[in-house]
Formats: sequence, structure tokens, C-alpha cells
Amino acid sequence: MTLTEWLFRGSRAKMNKREFLRAAATMAVSMVIPRSFGESQASRKTFVYKNAGGCEIKADVYGSDPSVTKPAIIWIHGGALIFGSRPVPPEWLNPDGRYVVVSIDYRLAPETKLPAIIGDLQDACRWVREQGPKLFHIDAERVAIAGESAGGYLTLMTGFSVSPPPRALVSLSGYGDITSTWYSRPSPHYSQKPPISREEAYGSLGKGGVCEPSEKDEARWKFYLYCRQQGTWPKEVAGHDPDTESSWFRPYCPVRNVSAAYPPTLLIHGTADTDVPYEESVKMNEKLSEFKVRHEFVRVPGGSHCLENDAPEVRTAAFRQTMNFVRMQIG
Repeated sequence: MTLTEWLFRGSRAKMNKREFLRAAATMAVSMVIPRSFGESQASRKTFVYKNAGGCEIKADVYGSDPSVTKPAIIWIHGGALIFGSRPVPPEWLNPDGRYVVVSIDYRLAPETKLPAIIGDLQDACRWVREQGPKLFHIDAERVAIAGESAGGYLTLMTGFSVSPPPRALVSLSGYGDITSTWYSRPSPHYSQKPPISREEAYGSLGKGGVCEPSEKDEARWKFYLYCRQQGTWPKEVAGHDPDTESSWFRPYCPVRNVSAAYPPTLLIHGTADTDVPYEESVKMNEKLSEFKVRHEFVRVPGGSHCLENDAPEVRTAAFRQTMNFVRMQIG
């Protein structure tokens, strides 16, 4: 039983409410993590890892120490490949400072289409492996990749599109299939929100490559909302129609590319995720099991997208299990 499952089972078992809350609080305290990523990290260092499409594509590096060689974790932000940028990495990713964490940007859709986005991802991984040992003192043989939502999708892509493959993958609310009806048909959840017009959606876009943080993120969210309301995300991001060109999407769907050589993988997903369906991780879990890939599946009953709205003790339990898995793979 996972720690997360224990918490939920306890709430339904013989504990009364007060006993359950006391036990949960005790567990949360025992697994305390820093309030801010920066509290336990060395100063951030920013590098340009690639120039393309008029963009300087950057990576922020945390936790490097010239006196010691550390394993590394590449963090990939979410945002449906349409919005978002390299943030301060999440606090649960490196609470004790044992890793160098590299948070990467990549060019965004629809100005940049999916093949070029994957190209950025591959170049970022290559840059970390080749330049990381001298620039920020990592062990290039011990690199894990983690991401949330679309970053989880990109994480799963590295399992078969990056050579040599990472030593471990962590996908939080990610997905392995970009042709399923949840993306290629109007979303019941997003269709309940005020409709976005085509003019409003396209008015938020740039004219060239986009990858830097900007005040336009909120406007780009409107374009994403429009795609989900219309069921056009695959067409806008990939430039191809999954209904008529299914074979084109095969190299871009991790669930279709799992093999026995796929890296050890941990999946985390809330069962009540209203953005990326929980079933996407279920399908990925089944495929990993089919090929006997070493993996764990952290199911969070009632959990939200990326566990953003979940109780602190639930998040702490899930992420503690996650980092235990990472330590088993890269030290």
C-alpha cells in the first residue's frame, strides 16, 4: 500500500475524523519539505542551450556545487505545449539538495509545431549530458527527467526518443497518447467555461517562435481553452489531423513506443483530474506492465490535475514516494 492510499483508506476505516487528521498531520510533519525550492539550493544559473526560430532557448540550473559531482534531474514545465515557461522547480523535487536540477524551456505551439518542439527537447537532453559535467558538475550517467501535464508527456517522449535514454522518468498528470478523443474532441469540462471566439484565440499568438516568460501567458491560455472547446489541440499543435493521419502521430505517442528497453518510470495521477484524464496514465501503466518495464503508478483517489488542489499531506505522501523511486534509480 502506498502512503497516499493509506491516507485515503484511513479516512474510510475505523478512525474518527479527529484521529485521522491527527495521524495525517503527524505523517506530514515526518515528511516535511522546504517551503521554497531556493531555501535548499545554490544560486540559480541561467544558460542558453539552443538558438532556433528567433529564440534563445534557456535552462535554469539549481544546486550545482563545484566541490562535488551530483546526479541531475531535468524538469519540464507544463502548459499544453502552448503556454508556460521554465519556473522555479517544484519544492518536492530536490528537498535535500542531493541533485542538480535543470529546468528547461522549449518553443511553444502553435507557432512552433510538435516535431520542432521534440527537437528542442532532444537538444536540451543532449546539452545536459554533454555540457553538464563541466558547466554544472553533474554525473552524465545519472540523469532523470520529470515533468507535469504536457511536461509529463514530454518526459514520456524521452523514454524512446532520446539516446542514451534517461535513467528514470517521472510523469505527473502526463499522457502517452495525443490522438485520443479527450484531446481531439470538445472537452466536457472546458466546454462549461465561457466560449472563446476564434478571433480572440488567435489574437493571443505571436508571429515567430515563442519560449520566454511574458505577460502574454494569460492570453495564450485563451488559445488553449479555445482548442479544448473545439477539440482541435492535435491539429493546432501538430499540424496534422489524428482522424485521417493516425500513422503520422505514431512517433509522437509514447504509449505506442514502449518496449522492454524503456527506462524505469513513475506515473502520478489524480483520479479526478479534469484536464488530463486519469485513464491516460492507466493506459501507460498497462503498456509498461506488458513490456515488464520497471515502474510504479501512484494513484491519488480524488486527486486534481498535478495535485494542485489536494491536501498538503496527500501531496507530501505522493511526492515522497516519487523521490524514493528516483533515488533508487540515480542515487
